[in-house]
Amino acid sequence: MSTRAATPDVVESAALTGRLNWLRAGVLGANDGIVSISATVVGVAAATDTVTPVLLAGVAAVVAGAISMALGEYVSVSSAADSQRSIIAALRQLLSTDRRAVDDELVVAYMRQGLSRPTAERVVSEIGDAHAVTAHLSQRFHLAEDEVVNPWHAAVASALAFLAGAVLPLLTILLSPLELRIPVTVLAVLVALALTGGVGARLGGAPVGRAVLRVTTGGLLALAATYGVGALLGVTVA
Repeated sequence: MSTRAATPDVVESAALTGRLNWLRAGVLGANDGIVSISATVVGVAAATDTVTPVLLAGVAAVVAGAISMALGEYVSVSSAADSQRSIIAALRQLLSTDRRAVDDELVVAYMRQGLSRPTAERVVSEIGDAHAVTAHLSQRFHLAEDEVVNPWHAAVASALAFLAGAVLPLLTILLSPLELRIPVTVLAVLVALALTGGVGARLGGAPVGRAVLRVTTGGLLALAATYGVGALLGVTVA
């Protein structure tokens, strides 16, 4: 009876962890969009009072950044998915050719969770063929067979997260009064970074204050660096 309940609990826990990882990835993608696009437009705005170069640079950076994020996530997740499928295929093969040896590994996995050997062996012996793959995947590899990551989903989600973060600094600097566009953008970016840093820390169970300080400091350094470069180049060109 306890045997049947254990496997779904582990699978559900793994699914929850996976969803939290997706949320954290989304927050990080939005954070990247905020920092990279704000740094780009602030740097260009420091070099010129004209709106058109800021718009062109900002849109180009948004498109390039979203594509880069999507490609990077697609390649990374494709590798992870290939590894997951390889594990599942190898496990199925071993279960069909050497079930006893594979089940011994599952006994060890249960023992590491605190079960005695006799209890672990009894649990494993009661797992039928229909649930063998699920039990081995969840207990030994913390995977669920029906949750192999989709690289296309990951790529689209990463691009959308980046775009969500990129919209704020781009619209802020374009819609703000000329004389206030840089300070207003910096302020908006710091608020947005504080929010993403706080949410990311909450999802990861980390101290919120430290995460907010870290991400806002990093954003300020990026903005200061590109503003300095833009101001220097603007003076040089002029």
